[in-house]
Amino acid sequence: MGGLLITPDRRIGDMNISDSDILILPGSDHWFEKEHEPILLKAKAYIEQDIKVAAICGATLGLANVGALDNKKHTSNDKAFLKQVCKNYKGEHLYEDTPVVRDGNLITATGIAPLEFTFEVLKLLNVFGEDTLMNWYKLYTTKESKYFFELMQSLNN
Repeated sequence: MGGLLITPDRRIGDMNISDSDILILPGSDHWFEKEHEPILLKAKAYIEQDIKVAAICGATLGLANVGALDNKKHTSNDKAFLKQVCKNYKGEHLYEDTPVVRDGNLITATGIAPLEFTFEVLKLLNVFGEDTLMNWYKLYTTKESKYFFELMQSLNN
């Protein structure tokens, strides 16, 4: 979206994900295009293997359309819209009407929850300790400078 072009550095078949990696599928209105099916099917296989996958906005539609969300708790931009545009979607009973959902190693988010999405990705990857992560989140949700100083202090602990 926004004209950002992504050039992959390897082929989908050459992907080798470890426990410390995550496959992140960004928002876009192009996920129904045939050229994206291989990565969506790879993501579905990863989800079934309990490998870390995160999808936001339009990427959740792509996952729903290939059946990747049929057996996992998830969210998207709107359940009715998801059902309307994803003819193969059978995960309605696991849909949660909330900005972000984490079910094991799967994170899904609406397009209006990039901060919450990032928070869950950072948490899943154990990028920060709990105090640092919470201070990071408070800084960006409240915009209060005191959390910047608490964030910096937590990095030194």
